[in-house]
Amino acid sequence: MTSAEPTEAQVACFEAGIKFGSLYHQFAGTPVSPESAASLAAAIEESIENQPHCRDVRVDIKTDVLADAIAEGPATYTELTGRFLDVEIVVVYEGTRVVAEIAMEDGYPLMRPVSVESV
Repeated sequence: MTSAEPTEAQVACFEAGIKFGSLYHQFAGTPVSPESAASLAAAIEESIENQPHCRDVRVDIKTDVLADAIAEGPATYTELTGRFLDVEIVVVYEGTRVVAEIAMEDGYPLMRPVSVESV
């Protein structure tokens, strides 16, 4: 079996996946309310931006969806899950730029690249 070195695009996509894995598994389950959503989003962005090759992170916690979920429960907060997140991560590795996002599909948060381009 012949092995080949991964391409720049493959490494850049892998790096984006690492960022999303870190983001989701570090912050899923964090208590959040509409009042704390903005500060939590900023903390997530700043945390993930520290990682290698990460150029930009945009996190929006959907406070309207969050408020609806809280209204259905007994507490004044809920735990952060993918259904409350709108996230875009930009990774630049060598000469490749990857933009990746979280998108809900059939009730499950899927993280995927949306563009891969040479820079």
